[in-house]
Formats: sequence, C-alpha cells, structure tokens
Amino acid sequence: MFGSIAALGAGLAVIGAGIGIGQVGGKAMEGIARQPDAASKIQTAMIIAAALIEGAALFGVVVSFLGLR
Repeated sequence: MFGSIAALGAGLAVIGAGIGIGQVGGKAMEGIARQPDAASKIQTAMIIAAALIEGAALFGVVVSFLGLR
C-alpha cells in the first residue's frame, strides 16, 4: 500500500522535472534563435536551471521514498 504511494510521489516528481526541463530547453532555444550572439549566456543559464530542476526532482524522489518508513 505505502509502496505504491511512494512510487506515485516519485513519479510525479520525475514528471514535473521532465516538464520543467522541457520548458527551459524550449525557451532557451527560442532565445538563441532570437539572439544568436547571446547563445553562450543563454546556454549557461539553461544548464544551471536544468541542474536546479533535477536537484528538486531528486529531492522529491528521496522524500517520497523516505515516506515509506
């Protein structure tokens, strides 16, 4: 019973991260298309944002699995 709830929480965290990274990547590509000269700055900001999103997703997965105890 509780295992399925933890799996649901982990799944929601991963789905949220996937949506977030997709949004970040898409908007970064739009920004690069509009201003090719700023591509390196946009790419750096995109990588940092993606790392923060992944960190939040990992935190959500760990918290959901800690809820099993």
